[in-house]
Amino acid sequence: MDTTTPRRIAFLGLGSIGLPMARRLLDAGHPLTVWNRTAAKAAPLVEAGAVLAASPAEAVREAEVVITMLADPAAARAVAAGMLPALRPRTHWIDTSTIGPDATRELAARLPAGVTLIDAPVMGSVDRAASGELLILAGGDTAPVAEVLARLGSVTACGGPGDGAALKLVLINAAIGGVALVAESLRLAEALGLPRELALRTLGAGPIGGAVGRATATGSYFPVALAAKDVALAAEVTKLPLLEAVHELLVADPALRAEDLAAVALPPR
Repeated sequence: MDTTTPRRIAFLGLGSIGLPMARRLLDAGHPLTVWNRTAAKAAPLVEAGAVLAASPAEAVREAEVVITMLADPAAARAVAAGMLPALRPRTHWIDTSTIGPDATRELAARLPAGVTLIDAPVMGSVDRAASGELLILAGGDTAPVAEVLARLGSVTACGGPGDGAALKLVLINAAIGGVALVAESLRLAEALGLPRELALRTLGAGPIGGAVGRATATGSYFPVALAAKDVALAAEVTKLPLLEAVHELLVADPALRAEDLAAVALPPR
């Protein structure tokens, strides 16, 4: 049980990362109201004591802290349209979604008086969300919600609103690009007649060892569709020829959309 003062928290977006994040807050003793577009996903939290709201507005109406973990800018805008009018003054909104700095600053400009927004996208997958070891990239003043964020992971201060969202694009695209590079290196090894395990072992001992680890991970879940979305967000900012090629790889096989990113480096089926 967390020893900090309980805060009334609303958590919106219970996907693969959002669900364990919300669970950690509930387990810490925070009164928790949850909302998800597919309400059935909230069942484990409701069984553990969370309150299920029927709408974003209902979820945030009594909250001191609101946390969102949504799939893309369109989802963030749609949820914001419902919840912003219901936010009370002195409410702190923590958006952990990966939506890019432009969408983040757009949402910040729509805040009601007295409401603050911290953009706090995270690095890490399901395992790190469950253990509270996410890397939280925070733009804005985190002091009022420091104890809440500490339950979820470690905070890297990035600057003002939108800067956390910007750094997330840099880091996640480096990670996605690294996995794509491993995938192509393995295809080259196969074409040259080299054993896959030999290629993996020696690649892993070199400068792209981290990318090899992610390309062979089994405890992570980052859908290929969301990886493609993150690359597309980066490519909107500036010309990125390598990442544009990675995007083509990610969208080439629709059957991989719901698979973890590591699927792009698997041997051909």
